[in-house]
Formats: sequence, structure tokens, C-alpha cells
Amino acid sequence: MRQFGLIGYPLGHSFSRTYFTEKFGREGIADAAYALYPISSLDQLPALLQAQPSLAGLNVTIPYKEKVIPYLDQLHESARKVGAVNVIRIEKGVLTGYNSDYFGFKQSLLEWMGQEALAGKKALVLGTGGASKAVCAALTDLQIPYRLVSRQPASQQLSYAQLHQQPELLQEYRLIINTTPLGMHPQPMAAPDLPYHVIGSGHYLYDLVYNPAQTVFMQAGSQRGAATKGGLQMLQLQAERAWEIWNS
Repeated sequence: MRQFGLIGYPLGHSFSRTYFTEKFGREGIADAAYALYPISSLDQLPALLQAQPSLAGLNVTIPYKEKVIPYLDQLHESARKVGAVNVIRIEKGVLTGYNSDYFGFKQSLLEWMGQEALAGKKALVLGTGGASKAVCAALTDLQIPYRLVSRQPASQQLSYAQLHQQPELLQEYRLIINTTPLGMHPQPMAAPDLPYHVIGSGHYLYDLVYNPAQTVFMQAGSQRGAATKGGLQMLQLQAERAWEIWNS
């Protein structure tokens, strides 16, 4: 029996476990199982690998997508490009890091907006973590200029306070992508602190959060005429790419 799983902390409701368990049943994959491995520190990863010798692959989630890199033997080009890992392939004791978030986001963005609508757009990327790095790599490949937004201003990085001070910036940056966990279950009423009153029908709001399906961030955009998209399709696409990686 090949074992797969998810590492992160904390691990509450898991899309990955539900998705792969249903996939295995639906496709008659009888030699695979998927489990959750909530580890409070990456120092616990070697012990987990020793205790689970049948592990063939892992997904990586918050807060370890960047921190896990030193624990790996090698990085695939996708992980080197992004600077973060969300898929680990384990083969003969060798741990190789990959990034399938990059693929999932890029593909879902293209399917949602299309090349024509993306042309000439500029993006605000909310958050600076591992998921943000995958989004930025995809935007770079698509030749979409972007600015990062975080709580604190930095070089080439805006703060939420600056957006409130200069709300006209949102007229320049029409694609707004939330890569933070704000609004995710079990705190669904949270949302990025934006000047939503200046958002209108020319804006596109993409939320990587998938639970709930309609976040407060998306609702605020929809109420003002913006197009919105949640993170479920990206998750599905990156999960299928992870399966390809594990079985390649």
C-alpha cells in the first residue's frame, strides 16, 4: 500500500484528504491511501518519514512551503522557480520538492479570464507567503506586472494602509489576488483590509481560499460589480498535478 499525506500545522478540514480519498475510490485505485500529518515543527519530519516507510509522496501546506526546503534532497525546476514547495516526491529515500500551486493558479487564471482579458492588466498580490510566490511566478510568466501587498510596506511592496491612503491605485491594478488565509474556515468573516468602495465592474478578484466557496473578499467585489473567482479549481488542478508527479 502506497501512502500519501499532507504536512502542515494546524490541519483542520483538509481538501487534500477528501479529494484524494474520493479520487482513489472513484478511479478504483486500491493500492493508495491518504492521511493527515499535523506536525508542529519540521524537526518532526525525519521521524515521520522513519515511522511511515511506505510514504511515496506528501503535500505541504501552511506554514511549511518555504521552510521545508532545507529538509529536501533536491528541488525540481518548478520549486526553484517559485522558491516554495507544496509537493514532495519520495523515491528510494530521496525527497524531491516540486511546486504544483504554480501550475494550478496559472491554468485556472487563464481559463477564467482568457489571454485577451489579461492583456494590459496589472495585479495586486495580497500576501507574501509560499502561495504568493507561486502566484507571482505565474504572473511573471504571463507578463502581468504586479505589486505585493502586506501589513508592512517594503521595497517594491505596498501596505494595506497605503492602499487606503491612495485608493486610486486600485484603478491601476484591476486584478486583485488574495493569497492569504483571511476569510478561510473557521474564520469566514475575515477579509483583506482593502478600500472596497473603489472596486467596480472593471475589477477581477481571485481568492485562493476555497472554503467557504464565496468569501467576504469575493462578496465585497461582487456587490460592486467585480468578477470573482474562488480557489477550488486551482486546488483541483494542483492536486491532479501532484498525482502526476508522484506517479511519473
